[in-house]
Amino acid sequence: MGFLTGSAFISLQSDAFVNLKRSKTITGKVMSGKKGISNVVISDGFSVVLTDKRGNYSITPHELAGSIFMSTPSGYEFKTDYHIARQYETLGSRNQYDFQLEPLKRNDSDHTFLIWADPQVKTKKDVKQMMETAVPDVQQLLASFPKGTLVHGIGVGDLVWDNHALFADYNAAVAQMKIPFFQALGNHDMDYRMGGDETSDKTFKETYGPTYYSFNRGRAHYVVLDNVRYLGTEREYDGYITETQLEWLKKDLQHVEKDVLLIINLHIPVYNQVKNKADFYALLTGYTNVHVMSGHTHINANNITDGIFEHNHGAVCGAWWTGPICGDGTPRGYAVYEVKGTELSWYYKATGMDKKEQMTLYPEQLTDQVRLIANVWNWDPEWKVTYYLDSQYIGPMEQQQGLDPMALKLYKGPELPNPRMFVEPNETDHLFIAHFKPSVKTVKVVATDRFGNEFIKEVTI
Repeated sequence: MGFLTGSAFISLQSDAFVNLKRSKTITGKVMSGKKGISNVVISDGFSVVLTDKRGNYSITPHELAGSIFMSTPSGYEFKTDYHIARQYETLGSRNQYDFQLEPLKRNDSDHTFLIWADPQVKTKKDVKQMMETAVPDVQQLLASFPKGTLVHGIGVGDLVWDNHALFADYNAAVAQMKIPFFQALGNHDMDYRMGGDETSDKTFKETYGPTYYSFNRGRAHYVVLDNVRYLGTEREYDGYITETQLEWLKKDLQHVEKDVLLIINLHIPVYNQVKNKADFYALLTGYTNVHVMSGHTHINANNITDGIFEHNHGAVCGAWWTGPICGDGTPRGYAVYEVKGTELSWYYKATGMDKKEQMTLYPEQLTDQVRLIANVWNWDPEWKVTYYLDSQYIGPMEQQQGLDPMALKLYKGPELPNPRMFVEPNETDHLFIAHFKPSVKTVKVVATDRFGNEFIKEVTI
């Protein structure tokens, strides 16, 4: 104490410490080899600048900025660390932050990406399930792609379940899949008991960098946002995109042409759970090809609002690793998206199943007739679901809202499932029903997606 209070005390305002502080304005370069790359977007999450013709940039970081990130341009490899995307630099005492790009060996107009929603591991037992089911499934899928296919992944939140020590296990899963993976923040990825929303992402940022950013591949522009607002009381949050993010997004989109494929990734579904969704949608005015990727619900649903297509994905963990399906009957799994220029096509990949499997059929013997329920997991309004009785075409099945029979059996009731008894079945609109006489021997259902792909399943009564 005598040392700290005596004349030998070194003031934090002395020249020795002042010299460690960075300048108000920092600079850097974006290079590919020895060549500077122009028009690359650089941001601190508040300001957005472009590199000049020599690849130089200059930016004055906001006082709250914690990192500088590059919006990786089309035509270049994603910078990763054991396949975890790392296109950012953490701000420190340096005055210069450079980025090095490596050209892709092929044109990236055509590429593929995977959406992983809610792996949500809480225990090592959950991790074991993820490593034995979801990871090998992705590995097998990737092995089936033509050689040289460009693939990246995006985790849309709840990578873990409040147990942040398991971020390392999620990262190990990504490393085994061996494709670049970008991450969005989920409500279970946040720090509680550390203050308000502004401190709730501390561990996530230390592990994955900024919680909102962008990148490019081919004619597609990708945005990742944080739409989980912590309300200051443990586990209380809502769906909200902060004004700071909206202002940043507006600046980011100023450098994005209106006719690109715009893919926005976040955790909580916008169309029914984000309070300021009108402000968000307003920023997308003029963009005609927008897809929003979300998770959070542990169900699979598709919604189109004013031309904006939102894909709310079934969970990698299903119903919190308690059974093979989500609460709406969708098998646990993930989504696969194929980009060709600005055209996007997709399918749901159920873990452990062939990609041709897209529905579950449930025949049930009633008093004087048979009822068949078809759960078409990734249905949207452009799908057609028809049926045949004993090889005779009957017509479209009737759509209905309801509960999946298997989800009812596995999850309904205060004592099911064990040990996570809070899980309950969820109503869904992707159920289709038909009634017919008990004399019918076979029923065939044909589900045709918006791309003309037919998925056929038959049951014997």
